[in-house]
Amino acid sequence: MAKARVGLYDVSGETLRRTHLACPKCGPGTFLAEHGNRRSCGRCGYSESKSPPPAKGKGTKA
Repeated sequence: MAKARVGLYDVSGETLRRTHLACPKCGPGTFLAEHGNRRSCGRCGYSESKSPPPAKGKGTKA
């Protein structure tokens, strides 16, 4: 049974725009799920952080 693709596309006039990013490993047919602090692929398990990693510098413990 096919899943609904509601919210993955935005239609403006005759233009179709994807609202979610595609998985870099699986290709343009697989979208990344949007979570609070990350994006992830349910097919291959790829994930990426939305926020930049904390800066290492003076005053931080390693």
